[in-house]
Amino acid sequence: MAETHVLFVEDDDVIREATQIALERQGFVVTAMPDGLQGLEAFRADRPDIALLDVMVPGLDGVSLCRRIRDESTVPVIMLSARADSIDVVLGLEAGADDYVTKPFDGAVLVARIRAVLRRFGHAGGGDAAVGGEVGQGALLAFGDLVVDTEGMEVRKGGLPVALTPTEMRLLLEFSTAPGTVLSRDRLLERVWDYGWGGDTRVVDVHVQRLRGKIGQDRIETVRGFGYKLKA
Repeated sequence: MAETHVLFVEDDDVIREATQIALERQGFVVTAMPDGLQGLEAFRADRPDIALLDVMVPGLDGVSLCRRIRDESTVPVIMLSARADSIDVVLGLEAGADDYVTKPFDGAVLVARIRAVLRRFGHAGGGDAAVGGEVGQGALLAFGDLVVDTEGMEVRKGGLPVALTPTEMRLLLEFSTAPGTVLSRDRLLERVWDYGWGGDTRVVDVHVQRLRGKIGQDRIETVRGFGYKLKA
C-alpha cells in the first residue's frame, strides 16, 4: 500500500517538528512548512494526500491557504486552531476544510482524526481523493431537478454537473438514500465524519450550508431540535 503523504503547515517550530516526528513514527510521509506561501508551493509540487493547516500562519493564513487548495483540489483538509470557540473554526470550515482539531492536541487524537478522514475519503494515496465506502444501491436518485448518481458519484442540477468535495458528496448520499427522513447531527457526525464519539456539530451545520449553496437552499430542510432532512 502506498504511503500517505501529509502536508503540515505550522509556524511554531517546536509544534511543527514534534508533530512531524509523531506522524512519521505512525508511517506517514510528512512535508512540513512554516508559512502558508511555502505550504501552497509544496502542495502544488507534491500533491499530498491530506493537508493539516494551522489557522494562524504567516505569509498566507491557513484559511486563505485552504481556499487556494480547494480551488484546485478535493484533497482532504484538516484545520488546526488554538481556540475551539473561535470564529476561525467556522471560517476554516466555510473555506472548504473537512474537519478541525483544537490545539494543543494529543498526537494519538490527531492521528485518529487523520485516519478517519482518509477512511471516509476511501483514499489510498495520490492527489485528488475519491469517495469510498458503501453507498446506496448504485442507482440514479432524482429529487426534482437534482439527480444523484450513487454509483458514478456524480450530481447534476438542472442537467448541469455540480462539483462537490468528497465530504459534501458523502453528506448528500446520507440524505438522498433516506429522503424525507430527519437525520440528527450526531448521526451525520458518525456516518459522514466517522466520529465514534461526540463531535462539534458546527462541522455538520457548516457543511450543510455549503451543500445547500450548491444544490439549492430549499432542498435540505432544517427540523429545529432534531436535525436535517432532504425534501423528497
